[in-house]
Parts: sequence; structure tokens; C-alpha cells
Amino acid sequence: MAEIKVPEFGDSIQEVQVFQWLKKPGEWVERDEDIVELESEKASQALPAPVAGILASVAVAEGEIVQVGATLCVIDESASRDSAASGQAAATSAAGGATDSTAVLDAPPASGESANWIMPAAQVMLSEYKISADAIKPSGPGGRLLKEDVLKYVSANNLRPAGASIPNSGSATQSAAASAPAPASPPAPATPARPAPSAPSAPVPAPPASSSLDAQTEEWNDSMGPREDTSKPMSMIRRTIAKRLVEAQQTAALLTTFNEVDMKPVMDLRSKYKEAFQKKHGVKLGFMSFFAKAVVEGLRRFPAINSEIQGNNVISKNYHDIGIAMGGGKGLVVPILRNAERMSFADIERGIGSFAALAAENKIKPADLDGGTFTISNGGVYGSLLSTPIVNPPQSGILGLHSIQDRAVVVNKEIVIRPMMYIALSYDHRIVDGKEAVTFLKTIKEVLEEPARLFLEV
Repeated sequence: MAEIKVPEFGDSIQEVQVFQWLKKPGEWVERDEDIVELESEKASQALPAPVAGILASVAVAEGEIVQVGATLCVIDESASRDSAASGQAAATSAAGGATDSTAVLDAPPASGESANWIMPAAQVMLSEYKISADAIKPSGPGGRLLKEDVLKYVSANNLRPAGASIPNSGSATQSAAASAPAPASPPAPATPARPAPSAPSAPVPAPPASSSLDAQTEEWNDSMGPREDTSKPMSMIRRTIAKRLVEAQQTAALLTTFNEVDMKPVMDLRSKYKEAFQKKHGVKLGFMSFFAKAVVEGLRRFPAINSEIQGNNVISKNYHDIGIAMGGGKGLVVPILRNAERMSFADIERGIGSFAALAAENKIKPADLDGGTFTISNGGVYGSLLSTPIVNPPQSGILGLHSIQDRAVVVNKEIVIRPMMYIALSYDHRIVDGKEAVTFLKTIKEVLEEPARLFLEV
């Protein structure tokens, strides 16, 4: 038996979260095949099996947090592939009683159905509607049954929770009418010359005004389906993001200044050379490389924005490690372009493209996220028109980019339509003065509106 333990993720990381098991107990695992996905406070990492064998047992459930060095699972390396296949076949045969895709049972799902492939919210709905889990095709990762799968099945088969009845808004009126006593006949008249009046028809008492409304409300609630809350642990990455953002708000004196950039010169330059650029370097020419180069130029002129506070000291960085904020599979990540001042346009575009691909697959390594002297955040790709980005501590500044929109502006005393972008610089006022921040942002504007400055260094 081989015990698989949580590996080291870095000196500062002491615990990780089990995000997803890629193999189930009883399944065969090849050597170097990924068996579980772990998430630290900085990145996700798939853990491969060091040996081949059967996954005998799992010690930590999905979503749980475990210390580095703790046992995750056990692999039986003495078992054969045939024994794994026969064990799975036996399990399938034992559970093969309910195969009808529309079967609705009169009893709650068997206890064996509360396996790790059924999500907790889905299990609650299975019990409420008394549906067999085998009747529903799962769509979650790794063949997991999700709450959404159960909701689709319930809607498609027009099912109601066990014991629920469809209220009839007219039954209350009919019952009340049937049970209402007939009024007594009036006494015979004393004067026979006057004919006896005919008996009035028995009035039907109206039901209380609220009964019909309650019935309609109950019927409407039934048609809406179950309402419930779902609780799940916050991911390690999301916990770290929350912690750092709150830290920035509490410890730094944050201030934001704004400007706008006429993007026509950059767009014209990009349009003119993008085909030749891609043919020569094998990568597309984007806008981010222009902004990264402009930021480096601004940081050279205003080194305070490339510094940080440690105690009572100001630590000035003589290099420019630019963080590029991007959305990953589980949240925001900020991989670092090391020594961006030495990188060409092609180097920057390759680096950003590589990080974006890794982020989409949750494969960015913690080392790719460590450090950074300044950050660029592009909310414009999501449609943001204007925002105030939050500084990534212990850095002292972050540049926010936004959507490019055609707007009417005045150029040489004439109103023209230009592609304009708002840019924002959030900075730590403890170390950066307002004059430096405003002039830094103006430098970004000037460099982008006259891209030749990037090459002439003026």
C-alpha cells in the first residue's frame, strides 16, 4: 500500500484544499496519472500518482482543508488492473436494479446512493422528491450528479415533492355550501286573507376572503419548486483574494486619479503591423504590450510608484516586475512578467498568452504569482467603463484599463469621433504624492497617444 501525502507547495503555504477527486475509490490508476486537484492560497495543482494500482481509499473529502504532509489517499500497488475492472462490474451489477430513466420510487433513495458522486444539494432534492439517483444522468465534472440535473429531471417529468397535493380553489366554496344549514321557514301568517310568502332561497355563505388567496399562493409556491440555501467552503484562492483586498483597504491610504487616452494612434499602428508582427514572432500583437511598455516608462520616471513600505523604510525596486491581473478558472490571479523593462513587445505578448492559457486550466504555479512591483488590471475586456482598482499589497500602485468607446472629443478646436479609453491609477498615498500619481498617469497617456516615444525614449 502506498500512502499519498500532500506535497510541499512553498515555504509560506502550510495547508491546501481538496478541490476535486479525479479518481474514485476502486478505480485503476496509472503511474503519473492525475488523481486529485489541490488548491493552495495562490494556485491549483493536480497531484499525479507515484505508482500504478487501485485507489483503495480516500482520506479527505472534496472541499476539506488539510495540512501539508497529511495523508490524502492510499493506492494498492499490489492489485491488478483486472481486479479493478471486476470490482467495478460487480458494483454496477449490484446497483443495476433501477435502470428505468423515469422511475419514481415510493421510498427515499437508498443509503448507498449518498456516494461522493452525488452532490449534497442534489441528495436533498432526491430525498424530497423520492427519486432514484440512477434515473438521472449526471452532468458534473467526474460524473457527479448536480442539483441542476435533478431540477431538470423534476421539470421535465412535472414532479412534485412527496406528499404535496394540488390545492383546488373551488373546493372550499363547495364544502362550505354543502355544510351550510338551511334557514328556518317563516311562521304562518295570522291573517288567512293574505297569501303566505314563498320561502326565500337558501343563501350560500361566501368563504373567508383569505382562503382563496391562500390557496392560490400555495399553488404558486408549489409551481416554483423548492427554495433552499447551499453552503460550501470558500476556496483557498478566494480566501486569499478576500484577505489581501481587505488588508489593502485597512493598511494603505488609497486614492485614485483618472485620465483618458485617445487610442487611435495605437490602433492605427497595430493595424498596420499586426500581420507582419505575427508572421515574424508567431504571436498576435495586442494592446497589453503597449500598456506594459508605457507603464515601464512611467515607473522609470516616478520610482516611488515602483516602491513599497516595510516598517519605517521605503524599499525602492530597481527592476520592473509587472503583474497582469486576469480571470482564472477559480478567481482572479496576477502572474508576473519578470524584468519587463528587458522584454520586447513579442516577449510580453508570449508571456501574457502563456499565463492566460495556464489560468484557464488552473495550472498557474505559485512561483508565477510571487512578487511583483506594479499591477495592470484590464476590466475593459468585461465591458467596464470606469472603476477604481484596489492596490495589490505591498505594491504602491495599480493601473486600471477600461472599454474603448467612440466618443466626441475636441481636437485642434474641432469636434471629432475618436476611440477613447478611461484609465485609472490607484496608489498608496503614504508613499506616492498626488503630483507624482497624476504626472505618471499623464505619462501613460502621452506615450500611448504618441507611440514613437516608446522607441525614442523621450
